[in-house]
Amino acid sequence: MIYPNEHRPAHAHVIGDGEAVFILNCPDGPPELRESYRFDRSDLARIETGLADHIAELCTEWRKFHGYY
Repeated sequence: MIYPNEHRPAHAHVIGDGEAVFILNCPDGPPELRESYRFDRSDLARIETGLADHIAELCTEWRKFHGYY
């Protein structure tokens, strides 16, 4: 999730059984874990891979809301 009233650097919140915040390192990644609550290591690895697979789209969405990264 990318919130419209956010601060830089470009990042995404992942919410599920826990919550994690990943710095996107736009425009090319790789995403980098900033903080996590209640996700285990395997969940975080899976999330990071998913974010990396969609980094271009995530960075495009960030830029729509916030301008440059």
